[in-house]
Amino acid sequence: MGTTESVTRRIGQEISEAVSEYGLAFVMVASYFGSGSVYIASQAGLMHGYTLLWAVVGAVLLGVMAQDMSARLGIHGEPLMIFVREKVGTKLATLIAVFLSIGCVAWTLGLVAAVGAGVSFVTGGAIAWQPVAVVATLAAIGVGLLNYQKIEQLMIAMMLSVMVLYLVVAGPSNPDLGAVALGFVPTADSLGALAIAAGLLGTTALWPNFFLESILVEEKGWTEESDVSDARRDLIVGFTVGGITTIAILVVSAAVLQPLGFTELESFITPGEALVEVLGTWAMVLFIAGVTAAAFNSIIPIMWTPAYIIPQAMDIDVDQGSRLFKLVFVGLTATGFASPIVSSVLNLSVVDMVILFPTYNGIFGLPLAALLLFWAVNDRETMGEYRNTTLLNVVNATLVLLALGLALSSVRDFLGLFFGGGF
Repeated sequence: MGTTESVTRRIGQEISEAVSEYGLAFVMVASYFGSGSVYIASQAGLMHGYTLLWAVVGAVLLGVMAQDMSARLGIHGEPLMIFVREKVGTKLATLIAVFLSIGCVAWTLGLVAAVGAGVSFVTGGAIAWQPVAVVATLAAIGVGLLNYQKIEQLMIAMMLSVMVLYLVVAGPSNPDLGAVALGFVPTADSLGALAIAAGLLGTTALWPNFFLESILVEEKGWTEESDVSDARRDLIVGFTVGGITTIAILVVSAAVLQPLGFTELESFITPGEALVEVLGTWAMVLFIAGVTAAAFNSIIPIMWTPAYIIPQAMDIDVDQGSRLFKLVFVGLTATGFASPIVSSVLNLSVVDMVILFPTYNGIFGLPLAALLLFWAVNDRETMGEYRNTTLLNVVNATLVLLALGLALSSVRDFLGLFFGGGF
């Protein structure tokens, strides 16, 4: 008995130490892996088969590289928004921070709607999604005011659970392995799906994380050059989990939903039909629980971002215990109360919202944030000898150009969907 307790205690201690040493990347990944990622990946697989797998891999690689630059900026220089304020002044920096924060609000509107739809389904429709979205907004405000360590542990558990769920299903779904392999290579067919590709990039290379990573490295005690390798290992582990999960969702959707005759995500539960087909009806409840948890968890770090960057742009230092941080976080997260109104006015379903709002951020937020990050990590005064190498500049320039290219090529389709009642 004593031996069993000793082994259990040792395992628990090792897990605790691993979470303490790593885990920041899981906050970054969980912030992008809300319900939007589930539905965008499902939509990509349903509409375009396996042809956008290359976009998933590219988005993950660019996301890791961008986060690496953000981490190095925080370790050797300063948080990204503080850099922006010092370079352009308080007024313009505040304008940039507010413009970017609109994207965070948009995410929240979609995410609380997803939570509401999940609970509504579980109750058999006895409770409409709209009032649940209001309650979810209140809950997000409460959870977001908890300390960082508790949030990090929540994110790790959620991400690993979602990955295991879809990997269990991916094998038995019998995908066409040849088509899967070809999907990792861009083709002319995939170039006709740039709006969805922009969504995949916008929900993976998540621009709020460029700011958060540069701020939160201090929470992990990463303040010296010797800590850069730890930050990189953390990013590789976290984004690998996120990338594998996204690929599994896309593959399952293409392998199962297309043969069933689906041509679009007809409702909030449509992606779960793939799990039901493979695992049985009980899997739908598991799917809804996973999507609901993913959506709720994403709200927290996404809405931390404006709570940090707006005060920083105004030359006010804040942390998660600061009164101003809490006021901005609570005030902007409370916009989630308007989710039912936005849905009604724009005639957007919950599925439309959880796909289009991350796409909005991929088109409008990502290019600007990527450009600011590129500027910061190449600034001699800020980074000194730790400025970007030529290789990293090539990668960062690729992120900026890809983000701009996808934004310009997909903005018309996005606006048509946004103001035309969705998909």
